Amino acid sequence: MTTVIGSTGAVGRRISLRGVVQGVGFRPFVHRLALRLGLSGWVRNSSGNVQIHIEGAPEKVNDFIVAVRSEAPPLARIDDFRSEICDTLELTAFRILESKADPADRQAISPDVALCAACEAELFDPHNRRYRYPFITCTDCGPRFTVIEAMPYDRERTSMRAFRQCPACSREYQTPGDRRYHSETNSCAECGPTLSMELEPAAKLLLSGRIVAMRGLGGFQLAVDATDDQAVARLRARKNREAKPFAVMVRTLAEARQLAEIDAAEASLLTGRERPIVLLRRRANGLAHWVAPGLDTVGIMLAYTPLQHLLCDLVGRPLVMTSGNLSDEPIAIGNADARQRLAGIADAFLLHDREIVARYDDSVVRVANDKPLFLRRARGYAPLPLRLPIASPRQLLAVGPHLKNTFTLALGAEAYVSQHIGDLENLETLQAWHEALDAYRRLFSLEPEVAVRDLHPGYMSTRIAGDLGLETIISVQHHHAHIAAVLAEHGVTNPAIGVAFDGTGYGDDGNTWGAEFLLCDLAGYRRLGQLRYARMPGGDLAARQPWRAALGYLALDPDAAHAFGSLLDALPFNIRDVALRQMARRLNAPLASSMGRLFDAAGAVLGISLENQFEGQTAMQLEALAGRRPAQPFPVPASRNHDGTWILDPLPLLIALGEERDRGADVGDLAARFHESIAAGSDELAARLAVDAGVGTIALGGGCFQNVRLLTSLTARLEARGLRVLVPRQLSPNDGAISFGQAAVAAAQLHQEER
Repeated sequence: MTTVIGSTGAVGRRISLRGVVQGVGFRPFVHRLALRLGLSGWVRNSSGNVQIHIEGAPEKVNDFIVAVRSEAPPLARIDDFRSEICDTLELTAFRILESKADPADRQAISPDVALCAACEAELFDPHNRRYRYPFITCTDCGPRFTVIEAMPYDRERTSMRAFRQCPACSREYQTPGDRRYHSETNSCAECGPTLSMELEPAAKLLLSGRIVAMRGLGGFQLAVDATDDQAVARLRARKNREAKPFAVMVRTLAEARQLAEIDAAEASLLTGRERPIVLLRRRANGLAHWVAPGLDTVGIMLAYTPLQHLLCDLVGRPLVMTSGNLSDEPIAIGNADARQRLAGIADAFLLHDREIVARYDDSVVRVANDKPLFLRRARGYAPLPLRLPIASPRQLLAVGPHLKNTFTLALGAEAYVSQHIGDLENLETLQAWHEALDAYRRLFSLEPEVAVRDLHPGYMSTRIAGDLGLETIISVQHHHAHIAAVLAEHGVTNPAIGVAFDGTGYGDDGNTWGAEFLLCDLAGYRRLGQLRYARMPGGDLAARQPWRAALGYLALDPDAAHAFGSLLDALPFNIRDVALRQMARRLNAPLASSMGRLFDAAGAVLGISLENQFEGQTAMQLEALAGRRPAQPFPVPASRNHDGTWILDPLPLLIALGEERDRGADVGDLAARFHESIAAGSDELAARLAVDAGVGTIALGGGCFQNVRLLTSLTARLEARGLRVLVPRQLSPNDGAISFGQAAVAAAQLHQEER
C-alpha cells in the first residue's frame, strides 16, 4: 500500500475502534495523546465505534497507533482496531467532534464502576471543592449504564442532561488534560444532583437501629446496622425475608478483614472496579446472627459510590445493604415508587434527583480454585457483550428461564446478556423484564427475528416467547442450555461430556431432570446418564420441604426405613401417610432426577432441615457443615439402564448417611462425606462416558455447581485423569446463564440450516 504524504511531509491515518470505547474517557485520552505527540486531526463517537483521523510526522503517527492500544483508559476494552492510510487534510489542531449517530450500528456500553482512588481522595479532602460531595465522578469512574438513554454516549443522551454544568465544571469539561475533560457525568454541589436530607441525620438513624431506604446507582437499597440483631430481625420481618442471607457493606478492605477470612483472589474482587458482593468465610465476631443464620459465609462488598463512602464513614459500623424491594419483587428505582412500595419497610428515605434509567442489582461472586465464580451477574459486568463461537446469521432473542431470569439479544458473534432480572413470578417482574428488553433493543439497535425459549410449557418465559409475535421460535432443553453456556463462553464447538446438576428442568421424556450426563455440542445433545429417578410427593412443594424428597427416595426401597428412622419420627403420621399414598397412586408425585432434591433429601436424613425458607437453603447448610474437613466417599453405584443409558443410584448413599447418623457420627463429617460421594460417583461416570464417546472435555453447569466444595472436588478428580474441565467463569453456573446457552444453541442450529 502506498503511503500518502502531504505537502508538509505529514501522513494521514483513519482509525476505527470497537469495544468498550464510549463512556470510559476514550476521546479525552486520544486528545491528550495527540497533543503529546504533536499531531493534528479529530476524534468522535459514532453509534458503533470511535473514529479517529490523525495526521503528522510518520514516526509520530506510528507512535500514536501503538499508544492508543497500549495506554488506553483503564475502563476501555478494544475488541476491534482498524487503521488505514488516508489523505492528509492539512489540519493544524486536534479536536473532539460532535458525535455521529448511526441507528444501524451498535456499540458496547460500559457498566457502572466504583469510585476511583483519585475521586475518593478528593471526596475526603477538606480543601477540595468537591469535599463530601455525594455525586463526585470523573472519566474513570461512576455511573454509565444506569444513566445512558441512547447511543452515542453524550451528556444530552443521559439522565445527567437535567443538570447544567456550572462555570467551574464546564471549564473542567472543556480543558484538555483535566481528569474530567469530556466526563459526561461531571458535576459538583453547585450544579449537580442533590440529596433529600443531610447525611448526618441518616447516619444517626442507622446507629439507633432504624432502617433507611437510600437511592443508589441502579435502584434503592435498604440499609441497617449489621451489628444490631434486633434491627436486622426487624428488617427481615418487614421485608418478608425469613432466612435468606443479607449482604454487608463496609468502606475498606481492612474493615472487611475484621469480618471474614479473605485471600488474595477475594481481596482482588472486593477492591476491583466492579465491586461485587463477594461470598467469604465469616469470622465468629462482629455481625448480628440474623445477617446469615446457619451459614459459615457472608456476602461482603466495599462501598462503591461516594454516597455510600460518606454514609459508611459517618456510621463507622458494617451495614446490611440489601435490595430495596419486598421479596420476589424488582428493586424500586423511582422516588415516588420507592415511597409507595417501601413505606412498610423503611423508617426513613434518603433520596436524590438523578434519575435511574436502568434497574441494576449488585453482582454476587465467590472464589473457586482462585478464580471468580458468579452467583449473580449484574452491576459492574452487564451489559458487556459475550462472544458466540458460532455466529448467529439472524437477530435472535433468547428469553431465558423462569427463575433467576436473564435474556440475551444476539446477532453475529455478539451476545448481549442482560443484567439479573429475577424470578418471573409476578406482574412487576414481568414489567421490569419488558422494560429491560426495550432498553437493550434501543441501545444495541437490535430487532429480533427469532425467539428462543425453554422446553417447559408452563414457564412465564415460554409465554413471553409466544407473545412476541415472531415467526420463528426455537425450543432448547434446559440442561443442554446449561452446558452450551459453558461451552460457548470457552469457545468450544466440539463435542464434550456435559454434567448438568441443578434443581429442576423439563426433560424430553416429560419428567423433571436435574442431574444429567450429556454428550453434546452447541447444536444438539444425547442423554447418556442420569441420577436415578425418584418420585417427589407434592411436586414443587418438594423444593420447599426436603422431607418430601427424602420420602421419595425411601419409596424406592421401603425396607430401608431403618436408615430414615429419625426423619420418619420427626414427621406427623398423617402428613407422612398422605405423601406416601400420593406416590403410590402417582398423584402429583412427578419423577425427578434432580441433584438439588438429592441435597435436600440428604439434609432431611441428617436432621439438618425439614423446610427450605429460601431456595437452596438446605444445600447451603450442608456445604457450611462440610466446610474444608477431609472425608472419604461412600459408594454411589452406577449401572446400565435397559435403554443403554447409565443410572447413578444415590439410595445407598442416603442409607449410609442415615445409618452413620444413628451410630452417632458427627453431622459435619457426614456432610463432608456426602459431598465427596457425589463428586467421586460423578467423576467415575463422567470419565467412563468420556472414554466411551472418545472425547477429552468435560463441561460442568447448573446451579448445584455454585457449591464450591462439590465443584472443586469434582474438578480435581476429573483433571487428575487428564481430562479438560470447563467451569463457568463469565456467567453463573445457575439459571442466570440459561439465556446465553439458549442463544448459543439457536445460533448453531440456524448456522447449520443456512449451510
